[in-house]
Amino acid sequence: MPSIFLLVLRGQKSIIYASKTAAFRRQQLMPQNGDIQIMSVLLELFILFFKLGAFTIGGGVAMLPLLQNTLTQEKKWFSQSEFVDIVAVCQSLPGVIAINMATYVGYKKKGFIGSLVSTFGVVLPSFVMILLIATFISNLSENPYVAGAMAGLRAAALGLVVVAVIQMGAVVFKGVWTLLAAALSFVLIAVLNINTAYVILLFIVIGVSTALIGDRMKAGKTAAEPEADGAADDADAKGGDR
Repeated sequence: MPSIFLLVLRGQKSIIYASKTAAFRRQQLMPQNGDIQIMSVLLELFILFFKLGAFTIGGGVAMLPLLQNTLTQEKKWFSQSEFVDIVAVCQSLPGVIAINMATYVGYKKKGFIGSLVSTFGVVLPSFVMILLIATFISNLSENPYVAGAMAGLRAAALGLVVVAVIQMGAVVFKGVWTLLAAALSFVLIAVLNINTAYVILLFIVIGVSTALIGDRMKAGKTAAEPEADGAADDADAKGGDR
């Protein structure tokens, strides 16, 4: 009897150990809450930029109003001023602004893997479409329906660019300086045909110089205020002595 009891006890222990081991393995294999949240954000980034890449006609600038509405109003990932800063940074860097913005936003949300997912999402639709168009363009270039569709797409792209200018202008144009800078940059690029990179560098230097001058003026005023207060106190003291 004792030996039978020991065998039964050992069997129960083995079953308990096996069940615990299986539960631990299931727990290891199942994604945790943090992993699920990360995957959800990555999927959201991919879908967002995939849709933008698939349905935005006219390049990265035409994408701006849709991206601005999505990021600042629907998702609320960035404020209006932050979005303008993102556009300024991405526009001033080499490469296509759509890819730059996808990389930037993805990195801000989920680091390096987020930037990869967002960039892949925005590039994939155009990559597939261009392959298809390049395969059949020789047969479609003379088609009047295709030509009409392309004319309509060009008009829609122009409308999107105008909307982007209006929406960003409402955030950027906050004083005389910004209006003058925008007008001057337009003249330099459109009229004088100066390279865009040189114009961007010029206004970076002007902006930094303006900020430094403003800081020095504020520092000078701050240092002058205690001296003026001290002189006033001395005058009051002398008047009291009289």
